[in-house]
Amino acid sequence: MSKQIPEITESSKFNFITSIWIVPFIALIIAGWLAYQHFAKRGPEVRIIFPQNEGLVAGQSVVKFRNVPVGKVTKIYAEEETEGVIVVVRMNTRESKAYMTEHAKFWIVKPEVGLSGISGLDTLLSGTYINVHSKAGGKQFRKKFIGLTKPYRDSGGGDYFRLSSINGDNVVIGTPIYYKNIEVGQVEYMYLSLNNKKIEVVVYIDKEYVSFIHHDSKFWIKNIVNVDMSRGNLDLNIAPIKHLLEGGISFSSYGKNNADPVPSQHIFPLYKNKTQAKSKMIGSFVPTNQTFKLRTEESIANLKLGSLVRFDGFDIGKVSAIQLSYDKHQHKMLGEVLLDIDTSVFEDKNERDSSGVANLYQAVEEGLRAKVSALDPITGMLFIDLTFAHHDGNGTVMHDGKYARLPMASQSSKDVMTSITQILDKLNNLPLEKLLKNVNELVEESGKPIENANLLLLDLQTTVENINKFTGKKSFEVLPEELSQALKEMTRTLKSTEKVVKGYDSDSLVKQQLTQTLEILTKTSQEMQVFLRMLNRKPNSLIFGDN
Repeated sequence: MSKQIPEITESSKFNFITSIWIVPFIALIIAGWLAYQHFAKRGPEVRIIFPQNEGLVAGQSVVKFRNVPVGKVTKIYAEEETEGVIVVVRMNTRESKAYMTEHAKFWIVKPEVGLSGISGLDTLLSGTYINVHSKAGGKQFRKKFIGLTKPYRDSGGGDYFRLSSINGDNVVIGTPIYYKNIEVGQVEYMYLSLNNKKIEVVVYIDKEYVSFIHHDSKFWIKNIVNVDMSRGNLDLNIAPIKHLLEGGISFSSYGKNNADPVPSQHIFPLYKNKTQAKSKMIGSFVPTNQTFKLRTEESIANLKLGSLVRFDGFDIGKVSAIQLSYDKHQHKMLGEVLLDIDTSVFEDKNERDSSGVANLYQAVEEGLRAKVSALDPITGMLFIDLTFAHHDGNGTVMHDGKYARLPMASQSSKDVMTSITQILDKLNNLPLEKLLKNVNELVEESGKPIENANLLLLDLQTTVENINKFTGKKSFEVLPEELSQALKEMTRTLKSTEKVVKGYDSDSLVKQQLTQTLEILTKTSQEMQVFLRMLNRKPNSLIFGDN
């Protein structure tokens, strides 16, 4: 019996379920679904322009929002059309798109050591990253942003104020602001003013201290060393180490105008120290400076840039420029000085239409002159004094090129002070002390004058009359108070001597010592008569000589 072999028939039909191709097809579907999920949830891509790359690494550096990673740097490159570098950032989620609006602010966080301490220490482990500040609710999504060069500060938490300084000494970005030794803000920006003559300083004040700043507040640079002798005792205060290293700016709050907010365009002057800030203020709160020119033949070697301009004892301006030129005919240096004067000082508040400039011009026509005066006799430093105390009559403001030129007084006070010093030296060299000592001995030892006492009285009377004539002259008023007091003291002394001598009889037994004393007294009296006759004949001979 033979075995039957089954026949295998080939099927021409395709069975997808049992086909081997179902595996890759399912894999393709899964991959597509995953890809869809990935792209559906992937956040937007934005480009940030920074001035330069400061440690960012593509594929490594992250973007943080409220200290939570929300994106990653994918690419960094530079374009010729753009000044700086472009950093491409891919956000992690689509929800980030609501924050990528005009409210978004980006800046690079890196380790820094500044006046306020060390910042960015977390970047030592994680690396440099980009920080972002934003809020939802913007108008529309943005793909390109301009990065900040410093951390963003939300102005809703405080306010900005503008200060103005001549040269910005001891002030840098980051300098802290203090109120009653409490740190309340810091310097945010510094830049030149439009006329390039001052430094504009923008400070940020925390919200809880903004209400302490008013129109009458004053800002000054904190003193490192403060010396106070107002109470008769030496009070020396040295700032803490932190202030020595960081510096600082303080401000006052009087609260007189706290009902009115300070307008954004208001500029506070920044004073060099507290003493200058607390000094009396004249003129308007906002100075109205105008530049004037002076021409002088006097020596201005000790007149420096920034030297004071004063009127009636008040500081009303400063020297802004000094130019010297040699005169071959006079063999001396001629000077041109520019003054920045606050003309609001000359405004008359009793007149509505009063103009400070017009009043200054009128004052010059009525005799106001500029003098180069000595600030103090020790250092010899000079300043410009606007004064009516001179003998040159009225003047006129002349226009000399770009600036108006003020007339100068013909005689500077520093020359007068030199002559007065010489006069006082001559008086000190007179043997007045020896004379008075001998007279006192004469009074103690003798009860009666000698035979020639009448001659002594005549000399004393002549001296007293000449001194009275000299001190009564109008020209004597222009001499310093020290000379006036010295001569008047001499007059009183001689009068007292006259009374003493008159009180005794003509008979006396004292001979030798009294005779010597009277010889010194007679010689001194004769020298004083010659000296006083010269002054009577020519009162200004002490200054210009007896020629």
